[in-house]
Amino acid sequence: MSITRNKSPSEDPHNLRHRSSNTNVDVEGDYIDMSPLPPFHKKAISSSLDGIRILPRVPTGSSSDLEDVELSLLSEEERASAGRNLEHGHGDAHSSAGGAKKTAMSPRDKKAMTLLIILYLIQGVPLGLALGSVPFILREHLSYSQLGVFALSSYPYSLKLLWSPIVDSTFLPSIGRRKSWIIPMQLIIGSLMLYIASNVGRLMENPADNIHELTFIFTSLVLFSATQDIAVDGWALTLLSQENLSYASTCQTIGLNTGFFASFTVFLALNSEAFADKWGIPRLELSVYLRFCSLLCFGVTFWLAFFEKEGSESLDGSEMTVTSVYKTIWNICKLKHVQALIIMHFFAKIGFQANEAVTSLKMIEKGLGREDLAIVVLIDFPFQILGGWYAAKWSNGDKPLRPWIWAFWPRLAFALVSTLIVYWFPTPPLSYGFFVFLVIHTVLQGLASTIQFVGISAFHTKISDPLIGGTYMTLLNTFTNLGGTWPKYFVLKGVDYFSEAYCEVKEAHSELLVKTAECVSERGKEVCLDINGNCVTERDGYYYVSAICISFGVLFLVFYIIPTARKLQALPVYRWRISPE
Repeated sequence: MSITRNKSPSEDPHNLRHRSSNTNVDVEGDYIDMSPLPPFHKKAISSSLDGIRILPRVPTGSSSDLEDVELSLLSEEERASAGRNLEHGHGDAHSSAGGAKKTAMSPRDKKAMTLLIILYLIQGVPLGLALGSVPFILREHLSYSQLGVFALSSYPYSLKLLWSPIVDSTFLPSIGRRKSWIIPMQLIIGSLMLYIASNVGRLMENPADNIHELTFIFTSLVLFSATQDIAVDGWALTLLSQENLSYASTCQTIGLNTGFFASFTVFLALNSEAFADKWGIPRLELSVYLRFCSLLCFGVTFWLAFFEKEGSESLDGSEMTVTSVYKTIWNICKLKHVQALIIMHFFAKIGFQANEAVTSLKMIEKGLGREDLAIVVLIDFPFQILGGWYAAKWSNGDKPLRPWIWAFWPRLAFALVSTLIVYWFPTPPLSYGFFVFLVIHTVLQGLASTIQFVGISAFHTKISDPLIGGTYMTLLNTFTNLGGTWPKYFVLKGVDYFSEAYCEVKEAHSELLVKTAECVSERGKEVCLDINGNCVTERDGYYYVSAICISFGVLFLVFYIIPTARKLQALPVYRWRISPE
């Protein structure tokens, strides 16, 4: 593969900007994880709700050998230019942050941060619906197999790498590189939410009959949100000045999390009849919430189209074409150790997938109120942010995969504990002590997840080739995200597959009980209800699927992840590079 470099680092202000910071925000569990590909040679911003950490492209404290390897990839002219940059304090963001004096934020940057927060908030609203609240609402009407079909709607956020180069290279100069995509995407998102609001009665009253339409609509919603995310992430790197570029992650965290939790935690509580009755407030209907969000989306889009100028700097040409970016991705995937890393990512999260995909639904089934679950998630969120801050210090050494490996054990242990909690779940109403235990369990579980995110993000940052910027980082994040996405469908299908339930009917004028029909599918449950029967579960497939996932997780960790991760971690940085021709 060849990479055309027309400018030295000192000549290209975008190159300096892109190498100055790296932002990673992760989401996991039922969260998602979000990693766009900003203009081809710049950094990716990976999103998730599990943690937040700003990491440099090449960690500080690395040996001089690694620095020599980095410089050996550059020409004589580029090395001299890079040396001049370092002398004048234009090195990586981490070093400049440590040695340079902080300056007051300009009004331009404050305005840019406000804009970014609003744009990320719009993106978080449909994600909170598709990945959070809607599955909980549908659980009352769908089987786990049908929920597995709906879970496919989360895939677009794990596959953004496939079309992000097109978003970065195709635009209308008269509108702007980023606004050419953001404006139509937000108009479509607002229109889709209006469509759902207008048809919510038909779609949600009999969701089993409309499961494929629901899946298609929400998959489209997530797809357009993911596309908007690619454009917003790219715009963030030119909206903010270089000295305040690291605030892009702050904007993303505030905006995305606010939108997500408004549509998940807050809406789930306000939509609960029990919550509304307890506090004496009107129940928030899904249609009303969707109409409000669509109006917000249209209003922001109108403001963006007529009152916000993008700026000429974002129209600069890219050094790499769409074709060359795809070739770069393919060349990276052909490296043997990258293939080993991909395999590790692809199966690493299976061990706790039953816990993350089904446990909360099972607790709702056992009697946990949706408003109680929302409170638990809301309490957990700030602890994850704080945990990510401290976990980053642990992962900032020469062995960033060490905390990632160690955190597997508590995550697998918490998955087992969660299964036991479901098995021995007390009869409602829940005691205060049990609720506190549930909160502590959720917080500790979230901290283990955050430690893993920070560790793997630090490793990705260390090995990503700065010469091809965000392409490398986005590729690695894509496979990390897919590892938590693809098993969910099979886990939910497996719960129904291993479950065994029958309909118990009491014969008229007799105490004789008759077993008839199956009572696993929604159709079977409806038939049982029609004949005045009672569904009795003889075998709950959740426990079987959970046992399979945890067992696989332990075996895969011991026999593949630990030895492979140690070998990959020991490789010198230059082994991960794509040599320019």
